[in-house]
Amino acid sequence: MIDVRESHEWQAGRIPGARWIPMNELPDRVGEVDGQRQVVTVCRSGSRSGEMAEFLSGRGYRAENLNGGIQAWAEQDLPVRTPDDEQPGKVV
Repeated sequence: MIDVRESHEWQAGRIPGARWIPMNELPDRVGEVDGQRQVVTVCRSGSRSGEMAEFLSGRGYRAENLNGGIQAWAEQDLPVRTPDDEQPGKVV
């Protein structure tokens, strides 16, 4: 899972196990994405991550968007944590 949100969003809360590569950095850092694995992109609501899933798919990655983003994830009572995993996180 690749979280494409901005720094302040990531610092407030993230999906455990997600990797943070901001949307504006992903084109330059695409080589860091494992092309052998399915990729799921995530943002707050699914809009930005949808664009990034299309970007990755266009470059041969098996990429999907997390529909509804981290908001939908949190609404399902799935875990949102701070980046250090020390505290429950929040969606901003």
